[in-house]
Amino acid sequence: MTRFDRVDELQSRIRGMEARKLDARTIPTHPALRTVLPGGGLREGTVVQATGSTSLLMALLAGPSAAGRWAAVVGLPDFGVEAAARFGIALERLVLVPDPGRQWLTVTAALADVIPVIAVRSAGRLSPAESSRFTARLRQRGGVLITAGEWPGADTVLEVGESDWLGLGDGHGALTEREVLVRSAGRGGLGRPAL
Repeated sequence: MTRFDRVDELQSRIRGMEARKLDARTIPTHPALRTVLPGGGLREGTVVQATGSTSLLMALLAGPSAAGRWAAVVGLPDFGVEAAARFGIALERLVLVPDPGRQWLTVTAALADVIPVIAVRSAGRLSPAESSRFTARLRQRGGVLITAGEWPGADTVLEVGESDWLGLGDGHGALTEREVLVRSAGRGGLGRPAL
């Protein structure tokens, strides 16, 4: 094989990868988040960084779960299943790995082979090379990764800005709802807030 043949082969592979990324399907998510996500939902093969609230993470998982997809939550021991059920996450299709230890990336990669939507809190620093390899695997499988913390090269970054709890009267009563302002940034030219 000549050098030019190798270049043609590599260019063909790149075009194939780009076509898959552009043709990625969108997975619906919580209606309140449609305005802050590219295409109004979660795109297969992408990484969404969600910081500031476990409620935001649950809202992102609710749509795929309601659509019948399996979801996994890795490295979030305080992830409440009762709250998840109230968000509409189907517990019968939810895999929880509360403490994967130092092997969190290996565990997450193994789950990405079989589960289409994964939420993770990393338990250590992630190198750009590790991030790239994992993202390539995610694209190949058509999965979505939602991170509760920083992820190098995330496609979309969502962050809870302001937050208000409603329902308490004059020092008594029960919390009934929470209103948050979500800011977004990413490759899709986002930046619109959502309530």
